[in-house]
Amino acid sequence: MKMKSLENAFEDSLKDIYYAERQILKSLPKMIRAAQSPDLKEGLTKHREETEGQVERLEQVFEIIGKRAQGKTCPAINGILEEGAEIMEEYGKSPAIDAVLAAAGQAVEHYEIARYGTLCAWAAQLGYDEAIPLLQQTLEQEKAADEALTSAAEKANETAMAAE
Repeated sequence: MKMKSLENAFEDSLKDIYYAERQILKSLPKMIRAAQSPDLKEGLTKHREETEGQVERLEQVFEIIGKRAQGKTCPAINGILEEGAEIMEEYGKSPAIDAVLAAAGQAVEHYEIARYGTLCAWAAQLGYDEAIPLLQQTLEQEKAADEALTSAAEKANETAMAAE
């Protein structure tokens, strides 16, 4: 069996996050519909638009490394998104729905931040200089989305507590 290299790890992680971003795109409309707060709806809608651009940038990275853009099933994101779907069903129109949606969104963001941070480091190590700014731009968007979700969660938590 041939030894796996950092190059293999980079490609596998790229396929993983490409799959993840596409699954996230599918789940965001449901989260937007479930959200009660206009601010949370707006933030999730904005992030959906950003995610479309992130998928395009990943396709550019695949092109840079001379590979076809393709996803690889990611059990981690599937689990995080499945948990989010369960939360939406469980909490429905509860005053706590926005709080739990924000928490589910942050779980997604933290996964993405970890992946993109690693991909940035590996791209630098492997000499994929053209890919670094593309990956870094997405990493910064994911960090900003996480911060926005933190703000939304703080308001949602207060709303949920006031309703009890």
